[in-house]
Amino acid sequence: MKTVYISGPMTGLPDLNVYEFSFAEARIKAAGMKPVNPHTLCDPSLDWSKCMRADVKAICDCDAIFLLQGWEKSQGAQLELHIAHRLGLEVLTDVYALLGFAGVAK
Repeated sequence: MKTVYISGPMTGLPDLNVYEFSFAEARIKAAGMKPVNPHTLCDPSLDWSKCMRADVKAICDCDAIFLLQGWEKSQGAQLELHIAHRLGLEVLTDVYALLGFAGVAK
């Protein structure tokens, strides 16, 4: 089963943008893949660098990264994308790319 890490902005957004992450998680599951949602990896009360360490570890075990809208404004998402590029992960920027990666798009 393919594993997809969800990356996007959190800091400074209402509820740390949890709705968008949860929506992406549901789409990834519906496409038959395993989502990795950073909201489930780290307690948001911990500092940024501790959460990023957990996120970076998780990215290493993924096949792709799915970028949420606004990712380019997030230092964390930029770092996650850089790591994904260097590790050779597929970079998915929209639902069509996600479905294609899952093999369900025609």
